[in-house]
Amino acid sequence: MDEKHTVVVATGNAHKLAEIEAILGAAPAMAGMRFVALGDLGDFADPVEDGETFTANALIKARAALDETGLAMAVADDSGLVVDALDGAPGIFSARWAGSHGDDAANNQKMLREMAGIPDAERTARFHSSVVLVTRDEDGEEVLVGEGDCEGTIAHDLRGTNGFGYDPLFELVDVPGKRMAELEPAEKNAISHRRRALDDLVGKLV
Repeated sequence: MDEKHTVVVATGNAHKLAEIEAILGAAPAMAGMRFVALGDLGDFADPVEDGETFTANALIKARAALDETGLAMAVADDSGLVVDALDGAPGIFSARWAGSHGDDAANNQKMLREMAGIPDAERTARFHSSVVLVTRDEDGEEVLVGEGDCEGTIAHDLRGTNGFGYDPLFELVDVPGKRMAELEPAEKNAISHRRRALDDLVGKLV
């Protein structure tokens, strides 16, 4: 492995790896770089994500990936759902809002309970993603951050079988009348918060 031309991506999700590689790898500044999932380099424990923002948690994951692999460049993202009527909740706690990490059904049922009685005009929300690229060399560490949002509203029921998380509840602004869970993967990736965060990051690469 050519360590100088390898970017470790702090994920075990093959689809996320492919998306990150397709977008970042197309940037001239990343020409010749190979993107590798952290899980393909070893069995590493997940770091404690105790940051107070999406960016802070993404940075924790990227730095941990560099510490664990000894490589010089890492990418990580952190994302979640921000609901205006709930003062920004569930936010960084999106995946474990109902108690257990990744219990989509419980999280969605909690969202329906919390939003009961909230009028349509006040059900605005957005998926947010923060993507960080951390580079280390003999001169120290450099951090670049990309931010992206996908705007929508919280529906009154669940619809759609694609995606995961809160996708069945998320009514899209960009595709009126459609839930995030009703989009095909390619459609979702074209407008997703992570896509926009990656595009924002690419714009900062030199």
